[in-house]
Amino acid sequence: DLILKHHERWDGRGYPLGISGEDIPKECRILSIVDAFDAMTNDRPYSRAISKEEAIEEIMRCSGTQFDPKLVQMFKNIMSNELA
Repeated sequence: DLILKHHERWDGRGYPLGISGEDIPKECRILSIVDAFDAMTNDRPYSRAISKEEAIEEIMRCSGTQFDPKLVQMFKNIMSNELA
């Protein structure tokens, strides 16, 4: 059930169920942030990796639409401490 919902978006425009906000399990909201960060910071066959700082900026840009804004802020704080 959790894997099914990790492509949902905070604004309800995700898939497969189109659920939004806190109707998305917290574990899924966390996984979506971490999965996006991992995808952006590692080379893929279809794209080159970007820096951790650039990935955090992109996640911040999508806060409130794709990602839970409270969890994004927590993620940014954790990553800022790690990168310091």
